[in-house]
Amino acid sequence: MWWFLTISLLTLLYYIWQKQGSMGKKYLICMPHLPILGSLPYMNFHDPAHVYFTKLKEKYGNTFAFWMGPQYSVVVNHFSAAKEVLLKKGKDFASRPRMVTTDILSGSGKGIAFSEYGPQWRMYRKLVQSSFSLLKDGSQKLEKLICQEANTLCKSLAAAQGKIQDPATDIFLASSNVICQFCFSSSWNKDDEDFEIMMDYSNNILKTLCKDSLVDIFPWIQLFPNKDLALLKDSVTLRNELLKKKLEIQKEKFNIDSVNNLLDALLKAKLDSDNPLVQEPEITDEHILMTVGDIFGAGVETTSTVVRWCIAFLLHHPQVKEEIQKEIDQKIGFGRTPVLSDRNQLLHLESTIREVLRIRPVAPLLIPHMAWTDTSIGEYTIPKGTRIYINLWSIHHDPTQWNEPERFMPERFLDKNKDQLIIPNASYFPFGSGPRVCVGEFLARSELFLFLAWILQRFDLEVPDDGELPSLDGLSGVVFQIIPFKLKVKLRKGWREAELSA
Repeated sequence: MWWFLTISLLTLLYYIWQKQGSMGKKYLICMPHLPILGSLPYMNFHDPAHVYFTKLKEKYGNTFAFWMGPQYSVVVNHFSAAKEVLLKKGKDFASRPRMVTTDILSGSGKGIAFSEYGPQWRMYRKLVQSSFSLLKDGSQKLEKLICQEANTLCKSLAAAQGKIQDPATDIFLASSNVICQFCFSSSWNKDDEDFEIMMDYSNNILKTLCKDSLVDIFPWIQLFPNKDLALLKDSVTLRNELLKKKLEIQKEKFNIDSVNNLLDALLKAKLDSDNPLVQEPEITDEHILMTVGDIFGAGVETTSTVVRWCIAFLLHHPQVKEEIQKEIDQKIGFGRTPVLSDRNQLLHLESTIREVLRIRPVAPLLIPHMAWTDTSIGEYTIPKGTRIYINLWSIHHDPTQWNEPERFMPERFLDKNKDQLIIPNASYFPFGSGPRVCVGEFLARSELFLFLAWILQRFDLEVPDDGELPSLDGLSGVVFQIIPFKLKVKLRKGWREAELSA
């Protein structure tokens, strides 16, 4: 009987505490919840979180609260509230929650992806942003770098043309080498041991990260054996060893008068921070490694995944592929390869990329934000420490904003005459927005355009002989991955003839 009385007393005290804390304030509608467990007993774990939260808006409204165990959390399902969180009050919500898995990945909140909002985060983000300018001129020019990898990618695809192949590794390598050049001014081959290690640890990190596993809800669970947590730790160890090796090589070559890549920029900033007259946050080797690790984590898997989503949708919609190739033939032909300035000419390709980013957002819940001060969303109080989930899936599939949102319709991003690219409404921000907007958005968009333009100029993409189309369901996680698929790649007649006459 004593245990019943104890639980009853704890429950009563919990609700009294909640009531007192809410006096004079207005809070969002909240899912049912219990002490300690929060809303977990009432949640459906069969659907992916972004789909489940989208369904719940019919019951609780576009913005509602729930308790993830002891953690008060808010889901934003509509673009107006999302814009308030990300833009209007972007600084209020610019921090990140501390979780066991992200602390393992980020060395306890170092780097830029999972670090708390503050001077240190602003400094590292600024350093990364300024490093992109290194790719704008001379031999490191961004466009030349991407086109070089696009050419290598096309050669790999051509080597297996006519055969059934999974393009994932070749696309991953191309995306990896763009980031590798940006970070280290070097690249990998497909059979390099370090590349294979990087592919393995990247895949394992995605399997275990930010899935609201019990260890992130109840940190004390990490005291017990946990296969997923052990896999994450081993994968992060492999990543750190690889990056440390790159850092040591870069230190040996470093010349303060010749800053050519991200590691150079970070090493220069470290030297500057050692000056006692410079009032800057501390820069350590670990901070540098975590920052570079973030760029790899954010820049490789996301871009390669979106390229494969685009290919999958084109296999489902061959008429769209034909429209793109017709436009490539008319505007570029086979006498030269596509460049970034062609984006204003290849409207069907660019609108297709935009539609894929809408219908299959690369991060359906973005990375969770956290209120670092007491604030509000609309008329509702948001206490300091609240986790905020921006449900990009719901926003990009909102039937009040998008006509037939479940249909793949690239033409929605073209004006009525189909001769001008548009953003049809404000309910579209595939890379996030505000202070935490994806730092590599321009690089990612450039890669997506050039990789796909080069592929579609040269190749016809066909379904395998068994007629099996790629699944469009996806694998939920911090990155919305596509289920592996195979296709047949054939050189286009026009490109083959152009090569013979060259």
